[in-house]
Amino acid sequence: MTQGISKIDLPPAFPDHTQLPESDGTFVKNFQEHPQSIILTDSLTPILQQRHPDGYYAIGQDCGIYWRETDPPEQGAEAPDWFYVPNVPPLLNGQIRRSYVLWREFITPLIALEFASGDGSVERDRTPLVQSNPRTRPGKFWVYENILRIPYYGIFLVVTGTLEMYHLVNGFYEPLPPNERGHYPINPLGVELGVWQGNYQNQAQRWLRWWDRDGNLLLTGREEAEQERQRTQEAEQRAQESEQARLNAIAQLQQFGLNAEQIAQALSLPLEQVQNRFTD
Repeated sequence: MTQGISKIDLPPAFPDHTQLPESDGTFVKNFQEHPQSIILTDSLTPILQQRHPDGYYAIGQDCGIYWRETDPPEQGAEAPDWFYVPNVPPLLNGQIRRSYVLWREFITPLIALEFASGDGSVERDRTPLVQSNPRTRPGKFWVYENILRIPYYGIFLVVTGTLEMYHLVNGFYEPLPPNERGHYPINPLGVELGVWQGNYQNQAQRWLRWWDRDGNLLLTGREEAEQERQRTQEAEQRAQESEQARLNAIAQLQQFGLNAEQIAQALSLPLEQVQNRFTD
């Protein structure tokens, strides 16, 4: 007699970014966070394009990083205000990312930044995960250090304009000391992160900015365009001043009785140019 094979119930597949919530339903942004994220992404883009000519990298801005399955799902996610993940496609199957699901992609972010509106205690929370009580939410610092293992973690205190940087060393976060410029080297990217005082998008305050290894500020596209406009304007001004100086010199030498040939020789100018400016 043939014995039937009993049915095996397989567990459901791990959900992907389209099946997980992309928001916890709360208001979490202030008026500084959006431009702060833009200035970081915009100025770093040329560096990332050099490092990833294939375009394989992703920037998250207040997007969920899912690292465990929970009920509700958003309890198993952290949402850094800004983070960068190398070597992953910017789109998934042609779709815009709604979240970053670690159990689907396995590559951890290289750097995560939190813009703390308060005193930073939430961002420094080291409360561990309690397996006996899965509904207990572990602290951000603990998750970034022990689960996500993000190599560089920064806490920017918006009110005071100060930055704390941590570097993962042997599995634990250690404070990252600033260099002689007061910047924090992010060696895998070849850049430095620091605080810049200035006006951006109609807000004059302290901002997180990138510098290159030589201490040169990485500019946004708008800043580069403005710098180029100023260079062009200054070059035109110098050309006008130089032309006026030549005219003055020609007129002065003419008053001394020199002819066009003598003036051209004295000023090392083409004779035709002097003749065009020569007055009777």
